[in-house]
Amino acid sequence: MTAVGRESIVTVASIQMAPRIGDKTRNVARSIELIEHAAAGGAHVAVLPELCNSGYVFESREEAFALAETLGEGETIRAWSTVAARLQMTLIAGFAEREGDRLYNSAAIIGPNGVLGQYRKLHLWCDEQLFFERGNLGVPVFHTPFGRIACAICYDIWFPEVFRMAAAQGADLLCVPTNWVPMPAQPEGLPVMANMLAMGGAHANGLVVAAADRVGAERGQPFLGRSIIVDSQGWPAAGPASATEEEVLIATVNLADARRNRQLNAFNHVLRDRRSDVYGRNGEI
Repeated sequence: MTAVGRESIVTVASIQMAPRIGDKTRNVARSIELIEHAAAGGAHVAVLPELCNSGYVFESREEAFALAETLGEGETIRAWSTVAARLQMTLIAGFAEREGDRLYNSAAIIGPNGVLGQYRKLHLWCDEQLFFERGNLGVPVFHTPFGRIACAICYDIWFPEVFRMAAAQGADLLCVPTNWVPMPAQPEGLPVMANMLAMGGAHANGLVVAAADRVGAERGQPFLGRSIIVDSQGWPAAGPASATEEEVLIATVNLADARRNRQLNAFNHVLRDRRSDVYGRNGEI
């Protein structure tokens, strides 16, 4: 990781793994193995999938609640904090967050010196609405020595406002823990829709996007794989990954380019050209 003059060069990993529903001990141990693999490949930042410590397809809210943790006291967060300190890494990883009697589909942001905060999924997909509350923290931006990061989770990237709010608040890197599922009527020979959305959002906002999906199937639900790291011009820097196998994607990116690439030419800038007289300043329509 370097930050010399106008440059901010960082190596990012998207960790594609196959959690098992309810087996938190095994899932956390496997996540740490893959984080160590990413560190051995030079990664300073690692993104893990949505709900990667618990699994995704809950049978009931009671099951989801039993597998949830608080950000401050959860055993998973402690384990990830320990490995982040040992490897001097920043981790972004999905977990079911408990706050009193409320549950959130969240991502923990953990640096070498401890927990920086959390992101709570704004847009809940399908049965998630039976278990979780909609996120109530907006799109926070977390400041790190290498740059500013924001998060989205899975279905959030179907909403361009999330990309725009991250960029408008100064983020350079958008980390996306996800559990993408196959979409209907996917034409042969084209990228999957989730990859195209990540690429379009990166290009339209001058953001590096690192999306970490899961693979396998759970209680009859298959997952898409195809994790990807996208540069701030919208082109893949690593991936897409396999549709079926665990994989660690690694790419070295210059986060300073994220800001430079918002200036498309001598006249056009993707943030300054926004018509804030027509819609809200932070992306609200």
